Amino acid sequence: MSETPLATAVVRWYDKNARDLPWREPGVGAWAILVSEVMLQQTPVVRVLPAWRAWLTRWPEPAVLAADTPAEAIRMWGRLGYPRRALRLHECAVALVERHGGAVPTELEQLLALPGVGSYTARAVATFAYGRRHPVVDTNVRRVVARAVAGEPDAGLATRPADLVATEALLPAEPAVAARASAAFMELGAVVCTARSPRCVDCPLVDRCAWRASGQAAPAGPTRRPQRYAGTDRQVRGRLLAVLRESTVPVAREQLDLVWADDVQRARALAGLVEDGLVQALAADRYALAGEPGNAVPQL
Repeated sequence: MSETPLATAVVRWYDKNARDLPWREPGVGAWAILVSEVMLQQTPVVRVLPAWRAWLTRWPEPAVLAADTPAEAIRMWGRLGYPRRALRLHECAVALVERHGGAVPTELEQLLALPGVGSYTARAVATFAYGRRHPVVDTNVRRVVARAVAGEPDAGLATRPADLVATEALLPAEPAVAARASAAFMELGAVVCTARSPRCVDCPLVDRCAWRASGQAAPAGPTRRPQRYAGTDRQVRGRLLAVLRESTVPVAREQLDLVWADDVQRARALAGLVEDGLVQALAADRYALAGEPGNAVPQL
């Protein structure tokens, strides 16, 4: 398989227009790339940048994080959102030390076997860290392929096996070139071929895009409904975690009761945090972050 015209055009565009992101710099290791991929899940780049730098400053290698507590990972995660990702990264670091001598493996099967590493993340790390030839398919890539190849305005809500096949067909044969093409397709979807306001005049595929040639308009409404935050259990969980992150000693239930007026919703959110392994319930109706040292008191 030789280079495809679409990949060639997008890589040339990427070489001139790619955003200057620190995890793309030459020499950045696989651990740093893995951390970036986990943080970037459902979180904008602008919020990830300072968190990524702080995380790698404190834990530049998996072994350093593995030697620390889950509580510190949750605390360091701060307000980045979806804090279970912090626990997964800690579990992943422990597994990397136990199974791979503290190194991030190169093979897709080994990456997929790590806790908290799914299909997308495993392919992204193998591709961007090690230059392997794998289809790396996120929402942005699916949208580019759907429009440029299939002539559809959108790719739908979830990644399907057919999306991996369609994307892989566009990748050049040479693994290193394919890896760059994967990054280029992703970047194009993120900054040009966007869901609501695509900048077709700036797109390197404008003259060969099947969707543009069809004359179809972009969908009138969002493909997926924006998630409400205010008043949800997610907001309550965030407030409870904020109190626990700021304390290195167990927090009394009475103190947590102050963060939200609705007793039923607050209790449900707190129980969910305990069930998810982010918070531990201790004796005397006190609570602490999971793995907080010195707090493993049996519940009465």
